[in-house]
Amino acid sequence: MDSRERIRTIISGRAADRCGFWLGNPHADSWPLYYDYFGTTDQEAIRRYLGDDFRWIPAGTYRHPTRKNPFEIPGKVAHGTAGPLAHCQEVAELDDYDWPSVDDLDFTETLEALRQAGPYYRASGMWAPFYHNVMDLFGMETYMMNMYLNPPLVEAVTDRVCSFYYEANERFFALAKDEMDGYFFGNDFGTQIDLICSPKHFDRFVMPWFRQFTEQAHRHGYQVILHSCGSIYKVIDRLIEAGVECLHPLQALAANMDAETLARSFKGRIAFLGGIDTQDLLIHASPEEVKAEVRRVKRLLGPCLIVSPSHEAILPNVPPANVEAMAQAATE
Repeated sequence: MDSRERIRTIISGRAADRCGFWLGNPHADSWPLYYDYFGTTDQEAIRRYLGDDFRWIPAGTYRHPTRKNPFEIPGKVAHGTAGPLAHCQEVAELDDYDWPSVDDLDFTETLEALRQAGPYYRASGMWAPFYHNVMDLFGMETYMMNMYLNPPLVEAVTDRVCSFYYEANERFFALAKDEMDGYFFGNDFGTQIDLICSPKHFDRFVMPWFRQFTEQAHRHGYQVILHSCGSIYKVIDRLIEAGVECLHPLQALAANMDAETLARSFKGRIAFLGGIDTQDLLIHASPEEVKAEVRRVKRLLGPCLIVSPSHEAILPNVPPANVEAMAQAATE
């Protein structure tokens, strides 16, 4: 069983020859530490050495004269600051905003990377962080207030943002075909202790388009993997019902996102990707302690588990020896 078949099997809800493993997407500052530790500057060679089964290849390069990404807001540095739509009151005002065009996306590099990915699971598609995009366009406080005070405006902005990603996916999926295996997209719906918005507002402002994205992926024959950091326990049932087959990254220290709780509530209904704590364990534990925790998580969440850090962007405060220990225990 090669990596591609292994991960497909796990996400389909069946036991494979072993649990899967994904190194994640280490922060740029972490790679030099790995180069020194593993004795190579070839990132793919490090992944192969560690037994990494999973390749994440996000779709599209945005080619625009002034924006690095479709919903970049020049000068905006934090979710808490006001966005360019903060003062809008009427849906008609949205026509004045410079909305991105799907025509500015180029999929050439993504398609070539998929073709060259080898015998590994290929996760791709538009990342589609629509929840964060709408939050940035309004500003976080205005976004949350408008859910109460101006719901039609929130829905209209969400439609504009999501329509962009939906059309981009349609174009990309038509080109990618069976070069990719799973649609991997992400929105952080939780904080360390709870959802950012209420389940009621989640149902109204998030779930309608969320379902459209999962249905779109399934229509094209792809498995669906959702990334959402934080405590999202309250809506995992909804996500499963909407068609999510694999949940990432299982932020282990967030409320009710520990392996015991997830296993008790959702095991057998969804595959898991992540779960190895990056907030404390991987930073401070010894390699043997890391191995023991990986084995514990495997017992609880396996066999439909892809072991991975609880945040994919591993920071340089995680010792490479602990990364190696995580991989060794994952692939036993």
